[in-house]
Amino acid sequence: MSMSTDPMADAALFGNRFITQEVPSREFPQHGMTAVDALRLVAEDLALEGDPGRNLATFVTTWMEPEAQQLIAANLHRNFIDHAEYPRTAEIEQRCIRMLADLFHAPGDTTGARTQGSSEAIMLGALSLKWKWRERARAEGRSTDSPNLVFGGDVHVVWEKFCRYFDVEPRIVPLQPGKYTIGPEDVAPLLDENTIGVAAVLGTTFTGHKDDVVGINDLLLEIKSTRGLDVPLHIDGASGGFVWPFLYPDSPWDFRLEQVRSINVSGHKFGLVYPGIGWLVFRETSDLAHDLVFEENYLGKTDATFTLNFSTGSSMVLAQYYNFVRYGRAGYAYIMRNMEENARTLGDMLREQGRFELIGADQEQLPLVAFRLAAEESFDEFDIAWQLSAERGWMVPAYTLPPNAQDITIMRALVKETLSREHVDTLARDIEEACRTLDRKGGVHESERAKIVTGPGH
Repeated sequence: MSMSTDPMADAALFGNRFITQEVPSREFPQHGMTAVDALRLVAEDLALEGDPGRNLATFVTTWMEPEAQQLIAANLHRNFIDHAEYPRTAEIEQRCIRMLADLFHAPGDTTGARTQGSSEAIMLGALSLKWKWRERARAEGRSTDSPNLVFGGDVHVVWEKFCRYFDVEPRIVPLQPGKYTIGPEDVAPLLDENTIGVAAVLGTTFTGHKDDVVGINDLLLEIKSTRGLDVPLHIDGASGGFVWPFLYPDSPWDFRLEQVRSINVSGHKFGLVYPGIGWLVFRETSDLAHDLVFEENYLGKTDATFTLNFSTGSSMVLAQYYNFVRYGRAGYAYIMRNMEENARTLGDMLREQGRFELIGADQEQLPLVAFRLAAEESFDEFDIAWQLSAERGWMVPAYTLPPNAQDITIMRALVKETLSREHVDTLARDIEEACRTLDRKGGVHESERAKIVTGPGH
């Protein structure tokens, strides 16, 4: 019996034709391929990716229940923006906004929007700050040429993007060694009549702590009373907005504070939804600048819209609502407490190893462990990150902090819903073994260190 001389026929019979062929990567393909080949091609590429279950750098959700996945898959074809055609989806978005307003203690009727993530929500919230400031300045006969925005070096880079894209002066409070958040004493010297607002972070990506929101609010109330400056406060709750209400319900940071006028939160972080979904919620309807709202007649229905994008999928909005009704306050609190307990356990294990100091473990914090070497070793935190990745596949980032704390290097292990106690025990042992290995070889060779991708993660 003769063997086939047709490689395409053999590939169809026995396996994937791209086992030996180069994959399309530069030129647009002249011809297509079977669905099976296309699936195998992409799947084999992704086989080289890291394991999301061991990615302790990202805040973004990497697991949802099978029922939620079914709901997502069933609605991938539904364009969220088509409110006339999909009115129930639009209603579900509004339910989520009302539920978030309730969670964040809004005093009455309010408004908001779903966004692609907190980056879009921040852009929209900051635009509203600028527009509302411009309204006040014009009413008082003042110039609107030089708006500024005050925030700390502990913010996400999107705040600096906003200032550059929308022509606002960033007034950034630098961090300091041992001080990785900001408070009223930092903000006070930067405020003037051209300040459109102050942004405070609830759960920084660097160490997981919050700015002194209460202190900043009190400062803004004082200057409103004494200097007549009404400077609003926006809370960047991208990471912490779904954590503090359940782990620290009596800690005020939200609309319980008078100057807090808007809040953004990422549904795809501790809201427990796959990317990308974010939310922007205003204290009152009047806090949304009217000029940002467009009334448009599209597909037979007039809708008000103020998001930066237009077409987007419905699936993650529906998945967010699924989580709200699936878990409720009790379920979210249970999940957050479990993560907090495992984070505390991991921190205790690292402290007991005698090599590490924890960063602010006694403060209100996201469910994570921020740590650094307690004394000088023959290796550093970047070496540990590389060793953990190379030997065990753990993605635990090492990074330097923003100015003026740039000489401080820390590591951060995010403890998510899928990181069980057994995983915590294994991670702690792997970190200890990585340090022992580095003791023997004296750090990582520079050529290997160059491959390390560092940063606090998102």
